Amino acid sequence: MELAHSLLLNEDALAQITEAKRPVFIFEWLRFLDKVLVAANRVDVKEKQKKLVEQLTGLISSAPGPPTRKLLAKNLATLYSIGDTFTVFQTLDKCNDIIKSKDDTPAYLPTKLAAVACVGAFYEKMGRMLGSSFPDTINNLLKALKSAESQGRGEILLSLQKVLSGLGGAAASCHRDIYKNARSLLTDRSMAVRCSVAKCLLELQNEAVFMWTTELENMATLCFKALEGSNYGVRVAVAKLLGTVMATALMPKQAAVMRQNVKRATLEEVLELMATGFLRGGSGFLKSGGEMLKGGGSVSREVRVGVTQAYVVFVTTLGGQWLERNFATFLSHVLDLVSHPRATQTHVEAVYSRRCVSFMLRATLGGLLGEKAQIAAGKEICQAISKQMRAVVNDISGENKAGAADVSASQHVMVCALKELGSLVQSLSATASPLIQEPSIGLLETVTSVLLHPSMAARLAAAWCLRCVAVALPYQLTPLLDRCAERINNLKSSPEAVSGYSFAMAALLGGVHQCPLGIPHSKGKLVVSIAEDLLRTAAQNSRLSLQRTQAGWLLLGALMTLGPSLVRYHLPKMLLLWRNVFPRSQKELEAEKARGDSFTWQVTLEGRAGALCAMRSFVAHCPELLTEDVIRRLMTPIECAMTMIVPAIIKVHGAHLKASAAMVRLRLYDILALLPPKTYEGSFNALLRELVAEFTLTDNSSNTTTSLLRSLCHYDDSVLMGSWLQETDHKSIEDQMLDHFAECIKQAKGVRQQAVQLNIFTAVLSALKGLAENKSTLGPEEVRKSALALVMGALDNPNPILRCAAGEALGRMAQVVGEATFIARMAQTSFDKLKSARDVVSRTGHSLALGCLHRYVGGIGSGQHLKTSVSILLALAQDGSSHEVQTWALHSLALIVDSSGPMYRGYVEPTLSLVLTLLLTVPPSHTEVHQCLGRCLGALITTVGPELQGNSTISTIRSSCLVGCAIMQDHSDSLVQAAAISCLQQLHMFAPRHVNLSSLVPCLCVHLCSSHLLLRRAAVACLRQLAQREAAEVCEYAMSLAKRAGDSKDNTTIKTGLEGVLFGMLDRETDRKLCSDIHDTLGHMLSSLAVEKLSHWLKLCKDVLAATTGGAVAFEVEKDEEDSEKKDEMDDDTMFTGLGEDDKSKPSVAPRWVTRVFAADCLCRIILLCENADKTHFDLAAARDLLVLHLSDLIRMAFMAATDHSNQLRMAGLQALEDIIKKFASVPEPEFPGHVILEQYQANVGAALRPAFSPDTPSDITAKACQVCSTWIGSGVVSDLNDLRRVHNLLVSSLDKVQAGKGSSSQLYSESATTMEKLAVLKAWAEVRVKIVRPAKPVRSGDDDEDEDDLGADVLPPDSLITLVQPELPSLSRLWLAMLRDYALLTLPAEFSSQLPPDGGAFYTPETIDTARLHYRSSWAPVLHAVALWLHSTGFGAGEGQEEVSSPPSKTPGLPQGGSSTTKTFEESVKDRMHLMLGVSIEFLCFPRPEEPIEHVMSCLQALCTLLESPCAKTHIAEDQLLAVELLNVLHRLLLTRDPPAVQLQVTAVVQETIRAALDHLQRHNLGHYVIFLGEGGDTGELAPGKSLVFAAMELLVFILVRHLPQLNARVKESPSHVPLRPQRLPEESARLVANTVSILAELPSLCSPAGSMTILPTVLFLITGVLRETAIKTTDNSVPVTVSAALQGIKTIITSPLARMESMQAQWTGLVRSSLASVLEYSHMTTLLIKNSRPDMDEVSMLTAITLFLLSASNELVGVTVLQKGCMDRFRNALNSSDPWVQARCYQLLLSVFQHSSRALSTPYIHALAPLMVEKLKAVERSRPGTAAELQAVQEGIRVLENLVGMGEEQNRVQLLALLVPTLVSYLLDENAISSAPQVSKGLHDFALQNLMRIGPLYPAAFKIVIGAAPELKTRLESAIRANQASSKAKAAARQAQPTVQAAPTIKLKTSFF
Repeated sequence: MELAHSLLLNEDALAQITEAKRPVFIFEWLRFLDKVLVAANRVDVKEKQKKLVEQLTGLISSAPGPPTRKLLAKNLATLYSIGDTFTVFQTLDKCNDIIKSKDDTPAYLPTKLAAVACVGAFYEKMGRMLGSSFPDTINNLLKALKSAESQGRGEILLSLQKVLSGLGGAAASCHRDIYKNARSLLTDRSMAVRCSVAKCLLELQNEAVFMWTTELENMATLCFKALEGSNYGVRVAVAKLLGTVMATALMPKQAAVMRQNVKRATLEEVLELMATGFLRGGSGFLKSGGEMLKGGGSVSREVRVGVTQAYVVFVTTLGGQWLERNFATFLSHVLDLVSHPRATQTHVEAVYSRRCVSFMLRATLGGLLGEKAQIAAGKEICQAISKQMRAVVNDISGENKAGAADVSASQHVMVCALKELGSLVQSLSATASPLIQEPSIGLLETVTSVLLHPSMAARLAAAWCLRCVAVALPYQLTPLLDRCAERINNLKSSPEAVSGYSFAMAALLGGVHQCPLGIPHSKGKLVVSIAEDLLRTAAQNSRLSLQRTQAGWLLLGALMTLGPSLVRYHLPKMLLLWRNVFPRSQKELEAEKARGDSFTWQVTLEGRAGALCAMRSFVAHCPELLTEDVIRRLMTPIECAMTMIVPAIIKVHGAHLKASAAMVRLRLYDILALLPPKTYEGSFNALLRELVAEFTLTDNSSNTTTSLLRSLCHYDDSVLMGSWLQETDHKSIEDQMLDHFAECIKQAKGVRQQAVQLNIFTAVLSALKGLAENKSTLGPEEVRKSALALVMGALDNPNPILRCAAGEALGRMAQVVGEATFIARMAQTSFDKLKSARDVVSRTGHSLALGCLHRYVGGIGSGQHLKTSVSILLALAQDGSSHEVQTWALHSLALIVDSSGPMYRGYVEPTLSLVLTLLLTVPPSHTEVHQCLGRCLGALITTVGPELQGNSTISTIRSSCLVGCAIMQDHSDSLVQAAAISCLQQLHMFAPRHVNLSSLVPCLCVHLCSSHLLLRRAAVACLRQLAQREAAEVCEYAMSLAKRAGDSKDNTTIKTGLEGVLFGMLDRETDRKLCSDIHDTLGHMLSSLAVEKLSHWLKLCKDVLAATTGGAVAFEVEKDEEDSEKKDEMDDDTMFTGLGEDDKSKPSVAPRWVTRVFAADCLCRIILLCENADKTHFDLAAARDLLVLHLSDLIRMAFMAATDHSNQLRMAGLQALEDIIKKFASVPEPEFPGHVILEQYQANVGAALRPAFSPDTPSDITAKACQVCSTWIGSGVVSDLNDLRRVHNLLVSSLDKVQAGKGSSSQLYSESATTMEKLAVLKAWAEVRVKIVRPAKPVRSGDDDEDEDDLGADVLPPDSLITLVQPELPSLSRLWLAMLRDYALLTLPAEFSSQLPPDGGAFYTPETIDTARLHYRSSWAPVLHAVALWLHSTGFGAGEGQEEVSSPPSKTPGLPQGGSSTTKTFEESVKDRMHLMLGVSIEFLCFPRPEEPIEHVMSCLQALCTLLESPCAKTHIAEDQLLAVELLNVLHRLLLTRDPPAVQLQVTAVVQETIRAALDHLQRHNLGHYVIFLGEGGDTGELAPGKSLVFAAMELLVFILVRHLPQLNARVKESPSHVPLRPQRLPEESARLVANTVSILAELPSLCSPAGSMTILPTVLFLITGVLRETAIKTTDNSVPVTVSAALQGIKTIITSPLARMESMQAQWTGLVRSSLASVLEYSHMTTLLIKNSRPDMDEVSMLTAITLFLLSASNELVGVTVLQKGCMDRFRNALNSSDPWVQARCYQLLLSVFQHSSRALSTPYIHALAPLMVEKLKAVERSRPGTAAELQAVQEGIRVLENLVGMGEEQNRVQLLALLVPTLVSYLLDENAISSAPQVSKGLHDFALQNLMRIGPLYPAAFKIVIGAAPELKTRLESAIRANQASSKAKAAARQAQPTVQAAPTIKLKTSFF
């Protein structure tokens, strides 16, 4: 293929390849040329032009296929338009000669067609440059047209279209000729030709004025005729022609009018003409004789559907503004159509006409008008309805003779108008409120009046319309129900009223499930009572019996849709009613038959059908209530219905009962289909007999067929049956055509047999499908045989649907039987048949059978037949004589490729080459073949799969696939184009590098505006996949397309890019799948692009949100925006100029509410994306295109959304506002330090929130607004209380509403909506209360929160906000507690449901309990925390006097069972509250659902912590030890499931409080006992798991320690795979956690008895020393890690505990202390050994400190243990010799404390061992004076120890000791000459020595003299130093005298003093 990529055709390469591959090679060259010519250098092209022209014209006569000729023509035309044009006439003549040629052989046809295509392309590209040659060319083409066959006719007409388009007005002289020749072909028998004519005439009407003036009527008649017997393609093309001509006639194009003085048609004339087609069809005004006499036949459905589409084209062409102005006329016209007797001759025809009219209205009104204009249109429709209704009322009262006819006509008008009104309101949703509220329109009155219409269809339509209103505006639901109920009660005696109002109530009840807020529970009772009443009184008045019976059951059936929570209450009554409708026994049944006349039977049958219908509704909507008992009770009436013999009754009482009887059967089958078959096993025989009779039409004289067969056939087979029509925009009217096919089939012979067969197959397929799904088998051999015979017979049936079904059934049978021999037999049958058969029917049927076999048995099961199947189907696919055979064969081939998977790999090449050959040769008019080729190609791509990325042999397969896609992309049929797109999508998935996005993306963008739904769907699906991986490239290529198109066509893309176009599509599209794909595509683009192109995306969202709901879009141009670069300014200009030109471009409609909601969601996503991408987005100081710069826009958008009409948009807006507040709350305002940036927007926030609190706002919005209020108040943005009051008052007013209690205001929504709103208010207050207290909390969770807390603390002194909450606290606390009580009850498991209060809780009613649970679940956590704070601050409410045990005032106090006194003692109330709080917390923490937000867990833990800080709670939990154990176990479990460090820290805080509570309790009991016997472990020291608090705490704490320091786990070390870890600094949070844990561990022994503490101490000490070992790591600043200080503190706590004084434990205790010290020594010894290699970072000082702690605190146990003593001395010695002065200094300090110890037995050995070394070290300083402050400090600390030793020595030894100290100090003095030049540190040492000497002299005068006297040089040095010192200024001297006292304290302090 690469060889084909050259400017000139590579003829050598072409000659070398096989004949079969040449067409592909040529096509690939032409494709390359097409791309390269446009981009190439003109000079190069001109050089090679001659040769190129030769090669290209040579190809014309090489019989090219359709795609090749199209490209060939295009390239030739391009070549001439770029290069020289002088040979163009030669080429043109050459083509004309070929066209004139008389050669009519099929072989010459492709050459002729190629010439025709070239002529068309030349004129299209160069138009008037070809001068006057056009009359000859056109005549030549027209002459050829007369004699051409269908393919030629189509191609010539398309060529003429191009000639016309290129020449424009210049060709006027030939217009009439073309028109005359072309118009007759509009009724050509080839559909493809009809399409081509329509396209040609459409081009012609642009310039040919006569077509829409003098010839207008003829044009219309021609089009109607063209629609007779048309297919979908023809209908679309003709409708476009007819619609456009009519629109032009009404509003001619300016240029044409200027040239000729034209009489314009009036709107009435145009509409009248169109109506003719709709009502009279193609026969026009003069009918052919015979038909005239028979009385007009009905219009064929094809014509009616085509004209309907033409109406839509007509209005769309004229545009939205035209429709807005002329809507009244248009509406009355289309409604007249449907009221015309000719449109409604039979019932079926009437239904289709109504559908057509509804389609016209929906397609124009729904798409072209903006929301405001739609409301105006709604007004018009209302007026039309009331006008009709007035007419009907007059007719009925006036006893008009023609009354009946009028009523029937009026019913069709009513149905269409009401249906459209309903759709309109529903699509407008809440934006429709003006339409409902404006009294002048009176929509509700008008619609309700139709409920009394004499026709049932109109009544039903009115009911449906009311339901639409209720779903769009849920606040209307309850009032409407009440109004209907009232009318039904008042108008009981009118049959229409009973029927109409019951329809309306049923419709409204059916709509409830679409309204999340529901309806009040009482409405259910109301409905039941009305229904009962109707059923009871039905027998009283025979005139009303039927209506009342139907209405009663209808209401009960509708009631069931409200779901189990409501139906549960009425179930017993319902079961009773059902039982009473049917006879109780066989005997009663027999007796019944003998009685009654036809009327009573009719009522009875209707009643039974109704009852069964209500049952079905019950089973469908309340599956939870279907217990075995209920099913058993339902079966009684059902079984009776099964045995009720209806035919006998019909015989006796006449055939008019047939319909009612059929209804009973239908309802019976309906309910049986829903029940599990097990329940009616006994009746299978009778039931099957009935069913078979139904299918085989035993009792049915008409040929009824089922419509289900299609849906049971496989979706992919639609191409064979034509049902893809269901996937078009015209679905609603095109569906009729399918039924029409069935009608046509019936006209054949043996119609009866056909009908029966259709039904039977539907049944067989259903059964097989069921068997396959349940993995059952097909039973014994004889069943199999008969089934096979039935199926095989149908494979040769002329009806394609039956053949399809038979193939499907065969595959399903193979699947169900699943035996290789069976499959082989079936396959062989088809093979034989296909080899011999020559007729189309059996060849198609059996080829499908092969495909289905493979489809259902899969590649493995049918592998051995693969080769034969493939070879046979490949042969059939080449059968050019029958396109039908080709289609079915290719379709089956695709099925085989799909199902064989990798097994097909060997057949890929031959199949692919066949696909390409067919694509290049099959005429494009055979679209089905091309569609199947597309399926095959897609399946082949999937089979090769990821291999396609490869580079070797695979590249030919890959390029073949790409060529195939290219051919299909250029096909004229939209389905083929869609197939091409999905193939490219597959290719992109497997080999993304090889799919050229630069050509694919623009092509997809063009398809986004296609009129074909499937094509738009495919394009968006493909874009969605591309955007997932390469969003940026996709957008870039889309923009490049827009720039290329420039201002010529569509400039929407330029401004907003692809994303703007997609947003626009969201407004127009109604297809669910398409919209969801658009959402996803935009989502992917947003994720990858929004952060970089922030301004662009925010502007996009803003433009969508800012759009007013008018007809056309108006934008506010913002002058103040700095970022409006050139681009934006240009945008706004183009916007306005674009709107000014009133050309036919429809003014774009303002974005609808659904799109605006999506834009608001996008806004929230952008904020989140920015946050995840880069935190600087929230920092004003960093100036880039950051989110913070757009804050004013963000706020404005949120404000616009939050104050919109649409409720969904309001929710999205409030959500956005909350996100903005949360994310920006702490962003400072750089220009005003101390303020935050959001402060300036407080007015906007207040204004956005206020409307949500108005009384008519739905509960869910108010609830959301409460949430935003609490976020705002708690965010700390506003510091001034007066400013906060605005928002605060909103919450206060809501709180008053909550306190008003339950039944205060009239209810619109269900009780659970009220619950939601009240709980939201309480939650908001709780959140505010919690936020206030945050800064003062001792335990902080996580870092993020800390920043917020500190900020809050700076801005708001905690007491200021509390003044907002304080006044409300008394009532709030009561409500909060009531809410927690409710929540506690609602969380009880189902088996305790009997404990729930019968009349509900404080905020929920028993009926809405299920929905209420969800609301409680989302709001309890902050409330729990707030209550804990309140209990803590008020000492458990001690101040409120006697506490009433009651809920809010709205209810009677819930009395305790005893019931006399309701006041409780304070202790009892404490106990109750404690149980409530702990119960709720523990229940939640036991099993927090994974979806629970982590905030709930934190709130709960913080609440527990706060609670346990209060003395009452401490006492309570300490007294009930099992409760404390339970709490710790639950927390342990929580730690196992929740990771965040914040949670773990909070858990340790709760544990600490729990342990402290127990300790306090123990100490209170121990007062007065000197001997401690209380505490866990008793005398034995045993701690029982599950009962022991200490054990539970140990479990939890050990878990935390091992989690963060796995090295502590002894088992880890023992495992063979263990590699010792180097200790590492723990992260800050982990360190805090470990420190907390160690502190708690150290307190545990105090909870135990002496024996108990001996049980746990070894573990505790092991862990604490382990923590010390693992975390004592040197830090750069010599600070002590928190874990180390906690461990040291813990060791001290333990060693100094009173246990040491217990006689009984002495031996154990001593052993413990010694082992612990030994461990510490061992750890620190490891350091000294390892200092050389692995652990230089061990902190020796901490280890020494620990050793010193042991020596000081446990001296008794350690005295005289030489091993330990030696170890300790070694450590000190090492430290003294350390190179680190800090270690030396600390060592001196610690030694001093050891030396000074009161027990001489301990200290003396150390003094003896270590003092000499110290003296030596200090003497050595003279030689190396200190160089740093740290070294100086070490020396000072050493001297201090020596001084102390001197002091400790006895008098007689004083001289010897001073003899060590004084010379050392003197040696530190500098001589007077050196002082001035000495460094600062050295001077410091000198000063220090001098001061100390001057202080020691007076202390020990005698000894001092002796020492000084003994060495004269000492004396001289000292004297000179003193002299020099005195010489310095007196001020200094004074200062120095003050200094020594300061110096006396050690200069290094530990953060925590351990001694």
